[in-house]
Parts: sequence; C-alpha cells; structure tokens
Amino acid sequence: MRRGTFRDETVDYAAVGATQAPDLLQYPPERSIPAEESWRIGSGEERFTTASEALLSWAAQREGGLTITDVRPAPGPMYSGVGYDAEGNPIAPSRLESEQRFDAEGMPFVAPGTTVRLHGRVRRLRADAELRVISVVEEPRRVGFILGTVGNSVVSGEEFFLLEWRDNDEVWFTVRAFDAPAALIYRLYPRLIRHRRRDLFQRYLRAISPLYATSS
Repeated sequence: MRRGTFRDETVDYAAVGATQAPDLLQYPPERSIPAEESWRIGSGEERFTTASEALLSWAAQREGGLTITDVRPAPGPMYSGVGYDAEGNPIAPSRLESEQRFDAEGMPFVAPGTTVRLHGRVRRLRADAELRVISVVEEPRRVGFILGTVGNSVVSGEEFFLLEWRDNDEVWFTVRAFDAPAALIYRLYPRLIRHRRRDLFQRYLRAISPLYATSS
C-alpha cells in the first residue's frame, strides 16, 4: 500500500504534506526513503522560545553548514498556509494573512509560500536546491514548518521541523522527512540517501540544541 497523493505545481514531488502523516515511516511516498528523529533539547518556556526563534530564522540550515540565498516571499498578499490535524489531514488556516518578520540581520523569517535557494555540501556531495515553505505551525506549545523541494536538488521530497514544549515542561525537537533520489549517484546508490539524511539530522540538532553542542 502506498499513500494517496496530490499534485502541487510549486514543488517537484506529489506527496505534499506527507511528513504530517503518523504512518509515514511505514507507508512513505512511492520510491522515497523516510526518516525521523526526536531529541530532548532542554526544558521550560525560555528554552522553547529561544529555540523557536532560531528555527524560524533558518538556524537549522544556516548554522548547520548550509547557505541560504535568494529568499523570495510568496507572491501577492502574505498568507498563513495550509494547516494539518493530528492525522495529517489538511485543514483551513486560522487566519488568511500573516505579517512578514525579519531577524536582526534582515533575514526574513520562515513564512508560508517563501522560496529559498540552498547551497552547500553534505558528505562531500552537492546539496544545492530550491525549496518552498509549504506551511508553518505557530502555537503556544508547538512551532515548526514544512519545507519541500522545488527543483535543482539531488533528492526530491519534504522535511518537517517541529519544536514542542510538552506538558512535563520538556522541550523536544523533531525532524521528519522523506527523500526520493533525483541525482544519478543517489539513484545508483540509494543507501547514500540514508547517510545524507543522518548527516543532515545531526547538523540540524547541533544548530538548534546548545545541550548537544556542549556535550559532543
């Protein structure tokens, strides 16, 4: 059994939003390799707030050894994107428009519909890509976003970054993704996708979690 999908012309894969599905690891989109990791990165409201601001200012990518250029907000009025319920079903956003925000360096915060270009290398292989923010979650105890490939990437797929401030006061960082090979080397050697994903997960964790950085 494979997951039913729908087409979004802004990205280069069909299963838009599939990282929201609770059974992604069991039933990934066709020809893709799923992955998920969760880490406790501290506790308390201050830790959650600090990590959330870092995540929404692209810290996972920028401080993870990658470079972001050509940040293009969604055309037309800003909108808050598609939301997802606990079962991964799309739901209407709580508001129709959202305000564009910037960090201290003038970098636009993550916002629905934003397109960025990513440059860098992972395991000595090219990691350049054009990516689109599919949706953003900003709730009192949950913050995150979905990032999907638009083109020029060695893999095709989606990443979901999520921070949770749980009822027991712990703060958890989760990254869930699926990747289908696009570049020839990944089609010939699919195992490299798992190695690439493992490396990216560790980079994201180092960027968001000071506990990891000081203990490794």
